[in-house]
Amino acid sequence: MNADNQDTSVVHAGVVGRFAPSPSGRMHLGNIFSALIAWLSVRAANGRMVLRIEDLDPRCADPERAEQIMADLHWLGLDWDEGPIYQHDRLEVYRTAVTELQDRGLVYPCFCSRAELHAASAPHASDGTPMYAGTCRNLTPDEIAEKSRLRPAALRLRVPAEDDPAGTIAFSDCVFGDHSETLAHDCGDYLIRRSDGVFAYQLVVVVDDAEMGVTEVVRGHDLLSSVPRQIYLQRLLGYPEPAYAHVPMLVAPDGRRLSKREHDCDMGELKRTFGTPERLLGKLAHAAGLTEDDEPHSAAQLVDTFSWNTVRAHRNDIVIGEAFFA
Repeated sequence: MNADNQDTSVVHAGVVGRFAPSPSGRMHLGNIFSALIAWLSVRAANGRMVLRIEDLDPRCADPERAEQIMADLHWLGLDWDEGPIYQHDRLEVYRTAVTELQDRGLVYPCFCSRAELHAASAPHASDGTPMYAGTCRNLTPDEIAEKSRLRPAALRLRVPAEDDPAGTIAFSDCVFGDHSETLAHDCGDYLIRRSDGVFAYQLVVVVDDAEMGVTEVVRGHDLLSSVPRQIYLQRLLGYPEPAYAHVPMLVAPDGRRLSKREHDCDMGELKRTFGTPERLLGKLAHAAGLTEDDEPHSAAQLVDTFSWNTVRAHRNDIVIGEAFFA
């Protein structure tokens, strides 16, 4: 099965990885780097790759952008075996998961505005999510009814008390090693559905990865802090826990991470600059330490060079300066 096949069946055997792009804009250099490492890991293990389009947010629900991402992946030589699978087609699956958590008394409505959240707490240390103070955790039914007349509620998942061992989540990342967080201290009760009705990232990726048989999650280091929240949900819902590997961030010489928001080196510009996928992939492979030089290589040619030991040895942020584009 190739990238043009629209079959959405999923194989639940062996190593299963995934691309999970959000069609909020064209892929940038950092997205491509993460996708390349994810693809190489799966292909080196003779595994299977799932393509999932994360388009739940109305701001990202752009079919043309999704098609452009797939075309860009195809140009790079990064194929997939199942998909594309669109999150907007899976709303009932997410509702079922939320209902299960509600039936167990693990969810409560939250009426706090974004401004109130930011005013009440310092941001989460690594991903900018406000540390929730529990403002709505113990509202009475009458208080909930009154607040519901004024604004729609988000839904939050209760996390265990700080002294409850169930709330301390430890795991070993394939690149960055051992990591541990205590949910009550490091994030507080977190969203599983926004006030506009959109299911939250932490919930949907957990449900999707489980149902799609994903055994290996490879993504940027900026998402490392999401893992404890996702593992906690996996344990509540009885899902298996995949292996996690968070790859180094690509940063500008001033230390700023490359991003879609800043329009850093999107695929259109990269195609014009490098001309061929081999030139671009050769540069990225060399930056990751997978090759001794930055000579052109196709994605397929890089499979035999791939090693997680090499990625671990080059896990510091990777500075992308003018020499990269020479």
